[in-house]
Amino acid sequence: MNDHAIEIREAPIDSVGELAVVPISFTVTRPGSTPWVKNYDDIPGEGPTQWARRFDISRWGFIQARSEHGLVGGAVIAFDTPDLEMLEGRLDLAVLWDIRVAPDVRRRGIGSRLLLAAEAWAVSRGCRELKVETQDINVPACRFYERQGFVLRTVNPDAYPAFPDETQLLWYRDLS
Repeated sequence: MNDHAIEIREAPIDSVGELAVVPISFTVTRPGSTPWVKNYDDIPGEGPTQWARRFDISRWGFIQARSEHGLVGGAVIAFDTPDLEMLEGRLDLAVLWDIRVAPDVRRRGIGSRLLLAAEAWAVSRGCRELKVETQDINVPACRFYERQGFVLRTVNPDAYPAFPDETQLLWYRDLS
């Protein structure tokens, strides 16, 4: 697939459930343990088809990556949602709620293009910062955010009672 044939475009937020067709799973490898697959969409109540039931997503953004074969990736940006604690009550902060690229087209720059589009979407709404959450077990994501200029500000080892071996990492990127 020609990566230049990948179109990055905003889509209506009410179509965000489509993103569920793109896997978000990855393999976790830790020294001394057997590799295993983590799939955020397998967590009850999580995943693109559930967000509209849990939150008012009417002011969120949905950026798609499409090829001639269909959806190959996407980014979802949370913004101006008073009941969403991740937004810290700020109107100048957006949260990169989800970013995913199909496994067969990963490491080709599509994630970077989605992130740039998500940043532009946030800036157009007056945001000065973009925040993203990941976990210490998602090393590829941590490396990606660091390469993209995000700064790790918060490390919370107790954020996930159901996953005590995972530590929450909160990254921020200045958009000004």
